[in-house]
Amino acid sequence: MEKKPGRPRSESTRKAILDAACRLLEEQGFKAVTVDGISERAGVSKATIYKWWPNKAAVVIEAFFEASEAKLTVPDTGSVRQDLILQVRHLADFLTSGEGKTIKEFIAEGQFDPKIAEEYRSRYFNPRRLISKGILEKGIARGELRRDLDTELAIDLLFAPLFYRLLITGEPVDDRFIEMWIGYALTGLSAGTEIEALQFEP
Repeated sequence: MEKKPGRPRSESTRKAILDAACRLLEEQGFKAVTVDGISERAGVSKATIYKWWPNKAAVVIEAFFEASEAKLTVPDTGSVRQDLILQVRHLADFLTSGEGKTIKEFIAEGQFDPKIAEEYRSRYFNPRRLISKGILEKGIARGELRRDLDTELAIDLLFAPLFYRLLITGEPVDDRFIEMWIGYALTGLSAGTEIEALQFEP
């Protein structure tokens, strides 16, 4: 019987590194994880790790989001309101879970390390914004939202309350709150709504 080829050595090594980084992150927290620790746990040299990632933040954040990606679903119900409620609910559940504590740790560390901030933005927040933008664009195409909608500003408006509660006030983010806030936001974003832009003196 012909022997099937195994996983390429480079891919199996990469997976071992990511698995080691993810386990150490769960056990120790981001600050305590080191490239030396990942190297020892994965059974590879530091040079091998640096062949694929420029720093600790890059490998740890990639390990975390690769393991967590399946938990962030993309809703498509045919209703912009329901899609946004589902996306916010999934995100809120994720951010209040054990994995969410890690993201908040990334955000805190990113205030002092621009490399960490760039990593979590590019790996996590930017892809989430693209999903939100797609939901809004479908809503515009179906005639549910204003045709002249500034989608980037709308995303800020839609998601700011979530992070304000999670990072500042500590108030609960439950279904009632999510449905009320999305409802309030869509009142201004919906088709047929007149919004007068404020004019500021230079």
